[in-house]
Amino acid sequence: MKKYTYTEKKDTRSGFGAGLAELADKNSDVVALCADLIGSLKMEKFIEKAPERFFQIGIAEANMIGIAAGLATEGKIPFTGTFANFSTGRVYDQIRQSVAYSDKNVKICASHAGLTLGEDGATHQILEDIGLMKMLPGMTVINTCDYNQTKAATIAIADYEGPVYLRFGRPVIPVFTDENQTFEIGKAWMINEGKDVTVIATGHLVWEAIKAGEILEEQGIDAEIINIHTIKPLDAEAILNSVKKTGCVVTAEEHNRLGGLGDSVAQLLITEHLAPQEYVAANDSFGESGTPDQLMEKYGLTANDIVEAAKKVIKRKELNAF
Repeated sequence: MKKYTYTEKKDTRSGFGAGLAELADKNSDVVALCADLIGSLKMEKFIEKAPERFFQIGIAEANMIGIAAGLATEGKIPFTGTFANFSTGRVYDQIRQSVAYSDKNVKICASHAGLTLGEDGATHQILEDIGLMKMLPGMTVINTCDYNQTKAATIAIADYEGPVYLRFGRPVIPVFTDENQTFEIGKAWMINEGKDVTVIATGHLVWEAIKAGEILEEQGIDAEIINIHTIKPLDAEAILNSVKKTGCVVTAEEHNRLGGLGDSVAQLLITEHLAPQEYVAANDSFGESGTPDQLMEKYGLTANDIVEAAKKVIKRKELNAF
């Protein structure tokens, strides 16, 4: 198992803020819009650098999406910012009609995704946003794993033509990816090569997958671990190459098992290469109030849950062998 270490923990939303601030200098067409959550989205540095390109819309998320679509029509590259729940569920109609259907170059940037928003509870958490966004024709969906990758993705999507949903979070997590990385939309990252089971993870669950790989190694199981940061378009080649080698797969995500990364992988496997699969995800439920660690434990989203899923799917593989 390849060893990954870290010297600090940061929230992925701060990676977004850092990337947006860099874009203030690099691309004069980039504009930022916020729905009264400047601090939560870490937009202060962008505002300091380019106040004339920042628009405070207030608690009017649907209006923010409409304004962003209009700015895109005039050649600007708008980045909208609010919580994931308000970025998607509250404004789905506006995104569908004004952004996706019209193929507008809008970057919908969503913080506080999943359960790890924590104590604010189910009304502010969202576990269905990936499904909502990936079903929209032409929408690119990205879910980053740490501060550095989020910063790199934020910068990369400014050069990508078309609507993008960029998902990130609130809690501080290990920073373990390269500080100077180049982010490739739609290209999976091989974290560790293995032969016994494929573990495909996204977002905050990538670090949990790394920890799970270390535990599995101690138990004599060689896990291949892949970071799928771009859920749409999916890197089908990377997934199929891995599963053809290992013969089984675990998907891990801070999202409902219905409509998320696991479903995308399952659709790929059912059409291209049948193999047993286990899900590590919320099981068709809303969230609740609690600390991020408490919620990850209760909803089965920890390294130990990935370990158990891996051992279960390996047994299924062995039972089906012939």
